[in-house]
Amino acid sequence: MRILLAPDKFKGCLTAAQVARAMAAGVRRADPSFEIDECPMADGGEGTVDALVAATGGTVVTRTVTGPLPRMKVEAPIGMLGSTGLTGGGSTGLTAGGDGLTAVIEMASASGLHLLKPDQLDPTRTTTYGTGELLREASRLGARRIILGIGGSATIDGGIGAAQAWGCTFTLDSGATYREGGRRLTGGDLPHLRAVVSQLPLETQGMEITVACDVGNPLVGPDGAAAVFGGQKGATPEQVTLLEHGLEHLAHKTHRTDLMQHPGAGAAGGLGFGMMTFFGASLRPGIEMVIESLRLRERIDRADLVITGEGKFDAQSLSGKTTIGVARACRDQGTPCVCIAGVVDEVPAAPAEGMVAAFSICDRPMALEDALRDAEQLIARQTGQVVRMWSDRR
Repeated sequence: MRILLAPDKFKGCLTAAQVARAMAAGVRRADPSFEIDECPMADGGEGTVDALVAATGGTVVTRTVTGPLPRMKVEAPIGMLGSTGLTGGGSTGLTAGGDGLTAVIEMASASGLHLLKPDQLDPTRTTTYGTGELLREASRLGARRIILGIGGSATIDGGIGAAQAWGCTFTLDSGATYREGGRRLTGGDLPHLRAVVSQLPLETQGMEITVACDVGNPLVGPDGAAAVFGGQKGATPEQVTLLEHGLEHLAHKTHRTDLMQHPGAGAAGGLGFGMMTFFGASLRPGIEMVIESLRLRERIDRADLVITGEGKFDAQSLSGKTTIGVARACRDQGTPCVCIAGVVDEVPAAPAEGMVAAFSICDRPMALEDALRDAEQLIARQTGQVVRMWSDRR
């Protein structure tokens, strides 16, 4: 019996690779003869660097870059992918060979909401400059293709900070001009843009960037970046109005009003728009990118059972999360898929999506701190029970 283990992280507890290892331990306890394929997963958000690097035998380097506030410095990782599991070209643009040409970056590691204290939240003062620095650093490491996950941002700057770090030049109404290395532009600068010069530096021309984006919001309007996400990033109603005007102003100044309603343009405070406009990037669902990158469908074809997992399996899992993405791929190929999670809520639509069952690791009432402390053992135990049950049915 061949079992594919394709879990996401248990957020705040275990990485996807740690979850896969715990599941593997449970399978071996159930029956050492079973063949195991460990495939740590992610959906393009937090954990994508670790998952893809672990699955492809790559490496991680760390760089000091600008944080979400212009004067803040943070340490952020860049994953340089190896050859194991990579597809040979395709719509992700990945290639095999372990030649270090593909990098993976999470914008939240440089420009994320989690990096700020509650009293620091203000998207008129935050910037994606550090994300742009990570992109430049990846190119200096030799990457010619970059996967950029853009979830969890603290910003609504339309990507002007990232573009500034990439080499674009911006002139404000005051007449001041800002280039790479100058004052970091923020969301508050959007309404004051006078001119944009987006000539890219020679070493970054021809770079292929694919953005992992699971948000379909447009740039502006009632479902846009400012209206929907401004409040959770600390914007007052007045600031939401200012940022909305600023994002629309940016679209006009860059002559890309055609992208204002593009699905995903409003992701990460308009970084989706900025990546398309300044970087020529394409936007794709994050889970689909990871599935293709790891040849998951081929691995599903070889499996008798697939076990996925995440910290909490609930209705939100249906909106592009790893577990349902894996389940859909299993459904399409006729392979049963089971989920093991820290918490399991009722999800009536799950069977239709390919998830035949979902089990919590908590087999008895227990405090959260106990479940977190013993998560690896609990995952292994529940996995073993699932595998024994499944093998008995065969």
